[in-house]
Formats: sequence, structure tokens, C-alpha cells
Amino acid sequence: MSEVRHNWTKQEILDIYNKPFMELLYEAATVHRENHDPNTVQVSTLLSIKTGGCPEDCGYCPQAARYHTKVEGNDLMTVSQVKAQALRAKTAGSSRVCMGAAWRNVKDGPEFDQVLEMVRTINKLDMEVCCTLGMITENQAHRLAEAGLYAYNHNLDTSEDYYKDVISTRAFKDRLDTIDNVRKSNVTVCSGGIIGMGEALEDRAGMLVALSTLDPQPESVPINALVAVEGTPMADLPPIPIWDMVRMVATTRIVMPETQVRLSAGRTQMSREGQAMCFFAGANSIFAGDKLLTTPNPDVNEDMAMFKLLGLNPQKPFTKVSQPKTVEAEDSQYQAKGEKPKWTRPGHTIDRNEAAKKKANLTE
Repeated sequence: MSEVRHNWTKQEILDIYNKPFMELLYEAATVHRENHDPNTVQVSTLLSIKTGGCPEDCGYCPQAARYHTKVEGNDLMTVSQVKAQALRAKTAGSSRVCMGAAWRNVKDGPEFDQVLEMVRTINKLDMEVCCTLGMITENQAHRLAEAGLYAYNHNLDTSEDYYKDVISTRAFKDRLDTIDNVRKSNVTVCSGGIIGMGEALEDRAGMLVALSTLDPQPESVPINALVAVEGTPMADLPPIPIWDMVRMVATTRIVMPETQVRLSAGRTQMSREGQAMCFFAGANSIFAGDKLLTTPNPDVNEDMAMFKLLGLNPQKPFTKVSQPKTVEAEDSQYQAKGEKPKWTRPGHTIDRNEAAKKKANLTE
């Protein structure tokens, strides 16, 4: 079995990323087979339970309120709506439901209580439940854990150095602090990033340094290709070559051998052959369904046809970590504290983000 290291350097990771392609693919595939079933891929469904209106200025995100992206916002979904969607996803072959809300951070109150009930409901369907709700406190992480949350997603997005060129409304440290709060509960960590945002190769390596030096390493690392959405500051960036995506997946697999590597946003731009190379290089999870929050995604029937062609089997739930128990609200040991944490608001501005905001104001 490959050794799990927590002391990777940027240069070591760059050296792996830049290996001759066939050598890189062979090494990654070997590591993958040592730690995972190469013919099993988890199918997850990503559900936007609250869309649009986010106060952040993430340069890639169509849900930021300050940009004009034609995303239709909606209030928080009801528990019954979420249950119906989860059952539909389970029937289609998903073993995991990831719920995303366009919030800067979680606030104690009726909406968070509603999300906790969604978590309880889906866990009782014997499906893994993941949430991505923005920044959370330690107490909020414990409340999610009690409800039966399996994983919490909070992506680093990119390297600490390049982060300030993508987002100005929160700091890289806030990301790490949220992951640390999740680690204080028994919820697993899902954290990855996006490539194709104009970053250098050193930034891709820097992001993997930040993730791999966490102890323990994240149980799940999504690798996203930027989906350039009209109205966002990154709307004019070109799609990344499939070779970059394969190299990133392969490098992630080598650096984090036991982690589930998730082939995430950008799959509509990839051929079946390209996706097959990603699976060979170590990706063992995809998101199914026609949307990833607000951006296009391959149809689930298309994915199942690809699985059949490649001889892949959907992963059963709770294969990696056992199913958490659900504690009902009335029996919870952790109650709302009404916390108002001081999450960071850096003072710098990002020119392309400001330009997109100004353009949005002119079109309204």
C-alpha cells in the first residue's frame, strides 16, 4: 500500500505533475489499484437547496448576487422537496446526496434547523449526506454530525497565493478554520478545488500541498474544471485541455492515495475517452444529474451508459466510513448558540471582479 504522507512539498508535487504522461498515468493507476477497487465509482447527486443571492465575490460563481448571470434564485427548499429529490437520485443509482446552499456562512435559526431535518431525512434513506453551506462553527459541525451528516464540503478552490486573485470577501484561513471545525466532529471532510481559473501550475501544486498536509487528509477531494458562466468575472477564460484534468487527477491520486478523488464540474466538456482516462488515473466518484448546482452536467442515463461501456459499477453507500447515527432534534446534546463569529473580510479588491460587478449594475 502507498504511504500516506503529510509533508509533500510544492516542488515534489510539480515534479509528479510534469512527469511524462504515460509514466504519470501508470504510477497513478498503480496507486489507485493498491488502495481502491478500480472498477467502482461512486455516483453522487448535487442538489441546490437554496440558489442565488450569495454575498461573496468568488470570481467563478454564478450565484454571487453582485454579478448578472441570469441564475434564478430560490428560497430554501422544504424537507419534503429534498426527500423527493433524494429518492429520485437513489432510484437513479446515487449513493450520496450533496446539498448546497448559497450562504456565506451558516447562521443559527429556523433555516439551519430545516437543513438539519433534511440531513436526518436523507440519512434515514440509507444514503450518504454531504452539505456545503459556507463557513461553520465547531458547534454547528457537531449539530450536523448529530443529525447524521456523513461529509462536509468546503473547497480550498486554489492555492493560498492565488486565492486573493479569485475571492476578496473571505480569506484562505477561513477555509482552513472551517475544515478544522468539521474535524472536531465525526463528519468526514470533502475539500478540493477548481483548475482553469488562470492559475499557474505552481498554484495547482500549492493547492495540493495545502490539502495533502492536512492530518488526516480529506476523505474526499473534488477536482473541478472551471465552467465559465456569462456574467462572472471568469466568463472569458478558455476551457482547460483534458490533459490538464487527467494530470491533476493523477497527481491528486498519487499525493493522496486513500482519498476519494471526485471528477466534478466540467464533465460536459469532456469526451467519454477523456473521462475514462480520469478514471484510469484515479478518479472514483462523479456527480450525476443534469445540473451541478447551476451549471450543466451530463444526464444520468448518459453516465450509466458510460459505466456499462467501461465496466464500472456504482459504489454502495458507507463503503469507506460507516453510516452515522441520527439523533433526533429533541434528543440533541448540542443546541443553537446564536453565534456571530468574526469571519474575515479582506480589504483588497480584484479588478476583474469589480469590472463584472460594474457591468452587472449597468445592465440592471
